[in-house]
Amino acid sequence: MRLKPFVLGTEPAGSMEQAVAAVKGSLKAQGFDEAGSYSPYAGATVIVVTSPELRAATAKAKFGGFGAGQRVAVTDYKGKLQVSYMNPAYLGAAYGLGKLETVSEKLKKALGATKEFGAVDGLKAEALAPGTYHYMVGMPYFQQVDVLAKYPDYPTALAAVEKGLTAGKGGTKKVYRIDMPERQVSVFGVAIVTGDGIDKGHKDTDKEIMDILDWQELRITAALPYEVLVQGGEVVALRGRYRIALHSPDTKMAGAHGFTKIMSAPGGIKAALKSVAEGNQAK
Repeated sequence: MRLKPFVLGTEPAGSMEQAVAAVKGSLKAQGFDEAGSYSPYAGATVIVVTSPELRAATAKAKFGGFGAGQRVAVTDYKGKLQVSYMNPAYLGAAYGLGKLETVSEKLKKALGATKEFGAVDGLKAEALAPGTYHYMVGMPYFQQVDVLAKYPDYPTALAAVEKGLTAGKGGTKKVYRIDMPERQVSVFGVAIVTGDGIDKGHKDTDKEIMDILDWQELRITAALPYEVLVQGGEVVALRGRYRIALHSPDTKMAGAHGFTKIMSAPGGIKAALKSVAEGNQAK
């Protein structure tokens, strides 16, 4: 069986506000807890939820905390709304979290499951596994994370990230925080609103990157936001080249919607998230 990154749910009538409220209500009815939501750009809303099943699954892999939040999107495409979400089976395979069947079933009940999309052929679970999946030779794997900062302990690291987000370091904004204190693990959802600024030449904001990658009829809005993971005193993030490719695996290197159009994105994302992780530290 081949897996694709996203699942298309319902295509509701009504306004964006009505659809978002309905989605949140349906998710809550299936036992999901809302962690946060935001609008990365006009015509798009991302809702992030978690559940006991998701949090328990994060213990299965060293950096499993990246998967503690389930991302759901409501997107306006040419006047019609799409509800979509990350495919739990796809990320479960990629992050070493297992098949997440219960999570998938609850999402299907809450939001529907019309079809999977985001890759023409999809990938087998074995090909997505940590240490196996990478976009091409020389590209990073799941475990090859960016270490953004190190602190003496978990509380100090958490406080630093909170300070960085409160200050909007790196042109960022906090979307959510999910804690698993029994393992000293927390994951933050981070919007990159303005990034380092156009003068530095980075295409690093949510909108700049998605303007290149999210061009097909079925929108991949649920790829957002990025995550910052705190494990003990260490603050890490998935490397941009891995995370972007995982969420958009059919993207070509060249062309109008190719990776060459966002060559500066991995560096820009890392710079923004590193600014967050450093909190109030002097550079």
